Order: sequence, then C-alpha cells, then structure tokens
Amino acid sequence: MQRDELEARAGEVLSGAVLPELGVPQAGKVRENYDLPDGRRILIATDRLSAFDRVLAVIPFKGQVLTGVARYWFDATGDICPNHVIEYPDPNVVVARRLRILPVEMVVRGYLAGTTNTSILTFYKEGRREMYGIRLPDGLRDNDPLPHPIVTPTTKGSDGAHDEPLSPDDILRRGLLTAEQWDRVRAYALALFARGQEMAARRGLILADTKYEFGLDAEGRVVLADEIHTPDSSRYWMATTYAERRDRGEAPESFDKDVIRRWVNAHCDPYRDEVPPIPAEVVLHTAEVYIGAFETITGTVFAPPPPEPPLERIRRNLAAWQARGAAGPKTPA
Repeated sequence: MQRDELEARAGEVLSGAVLPELGVPQAGKVRENYDLPDGRRILIATDRLSAFDRVLAVIPFKGQVLTGVARYWFDATGDICPNHVIEYPDPNVVVARRLRILPVEMVVRGYLAGTTNTSILTFYKEGRREMYGIRLPDGLRDNDPLPHPIVTPTTKGSDGAHDEPLSPDDILRRGLLTAEQWDRVRAYALALFARGQEMAARRGLILADTKYEFGLDAEGRVVLADEIHTPDSSRYWMATTYAERRDRGEAPESFDKDVIRRWVNAHCDPYRDEVPPIPAEVVLHTAEVYIGAFETITGTVFAPPPPEPPLERIRRNLAAWQARGAAGPKTPA
C-alpha cells in the first residue's frame, strides 16, 4: 500500500464497533465482542492501539492487519492445539466459539527485552535475577537471547488494573488454574512459540516474545483464543540487523507497537502522566509498520477493502453472513 493511498484513506479508521442489532458489546482495549444465543462469539478488531494498560491511538487498517495475521497463524498452528475460530465474515471480524477465558496470560520470552513494568528486562535492570519463578544468569545485555524460551505468566488486568507477574506457585496457590491446566497451557504456549520462531526465521524475522490467551470450551478442553503472533501480541525483530544493532547498544529493528511505545516513553511516564497527542506522522508511520508486518509475516501483499466507512462494511457483511444462515464460505464478502 503506497504512502499516498494511506494518507488519502487515513480517515477510514474503526475507533469502535457498536452494533445495537447484535446486542450490547463486551468492549476490550482493542476488540468489541458480541455473544450470540447459540454459543458463538463475534469478535470485531477495531483500529485502536493499546499499550501501558490504556488506548493510545487509532491506527488506519490495524484491525484488518491483526485479523489477517492471526488468521495466518491460527491456520499454521491448528495441529498443535485447538483454537476458537469458526469463520471470517469480514476482514476485521472473526466468528468464534465462546470460551470461558482462563485468568492468566501466558507470555513466552526468548530474549531479554521489553519496556513495560512486567518485562524481564525492566526487572533485570533493577538488579533482579529471580522472576516469574525462574532464575536468569548474570551478564546478559539488553535484547540478548535467553538460554532457552521461558514462560512468564501474568494476571489479566481489567477495569484499569495493571497486569501483574505470576509464578507457577502463585497460579496454583491462588487457584487461578489447576495443575493439569497449568501443565497443558504451558506446553501449548512453548510449542506455539517454537513453531512461531521457526516460521518467522524463514521470513528473516526473530520472534522475540509473545503472549497467548486460552479458554475452556463447553467440554472443558483448553482452546487458544483471542489472537496469535500478531504485531500487538508479539515482538518481532529483523534478523539481518539484529546482531549489529545489539552490539552497538541500539534497539533491534522491529515492526510492532514498540513504535508507539517508544514515542510515548520519550514524552511522558505512561503509567503516571496524561499521554500527549500523538502526531499524525507517527500514526501514519505506525500504520505503515503494521502493513509491512502483515506482508513480511504472511508473505502476501496487503489488500485493503474498497474505500468505505469500515463500520458500514462490517454491518453489511455481518448481515449477509446472518442471512445465509451463518454457514457460508470462510472468506470476507
């Protein structure tokens, strides 16, 4: 997508997806979710960008990028664990099985990286070596590879609450998961991360870290939910420049929401201060980063839908999906 087209269509953003005909949405930081009477859930990815436990900006085409990248990875990892996807009636929409979401986010890290107050790099710079029930060795530099990928679970912050780090003992003592559930989600998370790193490497990418959400279906099975290996849930670096930049003490070349995180960090304390308005140029550059991420990760060209207010298009596509008995093809209308 050329810069001039992106600039011309910068106003076609989906800041929210309130559709009264579907009922009252359950609004997250990025998605609006609607539960259907038959046990399915409609998830609509907006263009909101969230970091530091708040929404920071609205990025053109971000919701379509997230849905498309997650679709690529759901298709590529279905043999590892079941996921919630049923079909895709629109570029921003997933129809999924409704799950009881487990109250622990599974964060997997392969590198000493991060900018948030729960990242292992933040803790490491504070002098901590014991974290998340794991001990890290001395002598690691910023963005160094870890001896092996580790799972660093956190709570799922809600209503403005921050995510908080958890150890396996914390999870079991507080009854957040059973021992069997913990073993299952940990094994799934590490296997998904290994597949992600392997496939990303073929594209010249390093999957440095990511997070997964799991839920239980009606039969009690653990099922992968939400999204997988998207630029919102993952940190990707360019492999070709990684070693040189790390050795110079520079941040790795990336395409994820660290673009916005770094700008915000440079202009305020995002956990205490009001975030200043983010310049339009930074927003457009972030859109280019997301679109570039889609193309690099999937190996396909990003194809925006024809010009149209996105909420109108979503409403039309969902109405068509419902009219055909919700059993039509798994491609956007």
